[in-house]
Amino acid sequence: MRSGTVIAVSRDTTHRFSKTNQDSIRLLAGLGVEGDAHLGVTVQHLSRVAQDPTQPNLRQVHLIHAELFDDLRLAGYDIAPGDLGENVTTRGIDLLGLPAGTRLRLGPDAVVEVTGLRNPCLQIDAFRGGLLKQVVGRDEHGAVVRKGGIMGVVLDGGDIRPGDTVDAELPAEPHRPLERV
Repeated sequence: MRSGTVIAVSRDTTHRFSKTNQDSIRLLAGLGVEGDAHLGVTVQHLSRVAQDPTQPNLRQVHLIHAELFDDLRLAGYDIAPGDLGENVTTRGIDLLGLPAGTRLRLGPDAVVEVTGLRNPCLQIDAFRGGLLKQVVGRDEHGAVVRKGGIMGVVLDGGDIRPGDTVDAELPAEPHRPLERV
């Protein structure tokens, strides 16, 4: 599906695994989520800063589909919006099926361009033991499948609230599949 609904928005001023749910968040063009530890033109994820602090921040906004939480609940994990560090939790839109370069309109003003897949790390197992195997697996051909959401950069700023719509505008073909960023 190419449209859905925002069910939660989250941010955190410090580098913690989970983020706190908010009534609204403000996206700032070229920077990310106002008041979030990952706000910036250059990379803010600590492991990536250690590698090269000058690389562009392709992970300004993290989005996860709530359908993942439904699947995780069936596997015995009670995960809520913000728990996995996402800024925007959606329902009804196939985030993982979108091609790179898709533009997501969130609410009336904000636009985020999808840059790639989140690459969950071992911190997820510190949060809940065994969770990494639930969000990273392999398909029938042995290829890695990442289910931990998508990342994007803010093209147009604006406020986002639970209940806002999410609409996807696909880029021109040929479409590029999402890769980890």
